[in-house]
Amino acid sequence: MQMGNRHTPTEIRLKKEEKILEIDFDDGKTFRLPAEYLRVESPSAEVQGHSPGEKKTIGGRRHVGIMAVEPVGNYAVKLKFDDLHDSGLYSWDTLYHMGEHSDEIWGEYLEALEKQGLSRDP
Repeated sequence: MQMGNRHTPTEIRLKKEEKILEIDFDDGKTFRLPAEYLRVESPSAEVQGHSPGEKKTIGGRRHVGIMAVEPVGNYAVKLKFDDLHDSGLYSWDTLYHMGEHSDEIWGEYLEALEKQGLSRDP
């Protein structure tokens, strides 16, 4: 894993009503990341496991919201979700990657849900 961020946000806005985290980056790109997407793809060990084969598919989070965005140094944020999950650190590069590849990552998530007989609904 590479240390240091290649991408730096210029602004982060939590849109609680829309359940969206909106991030503007220094290269001019803006990403609108839904809370559900950020929650089910959390970089925490609880979701990702400790190796690629251990990743868990989290269902039932369609209505999850973000209660707080806490800065962690000058390299990441910690998101506190209303289902009380708060153990993932989202580095700037992680957020950028999630924004750039959201269609592909979300598609893989939906496929995994289907394969495992899980639903987005609680």
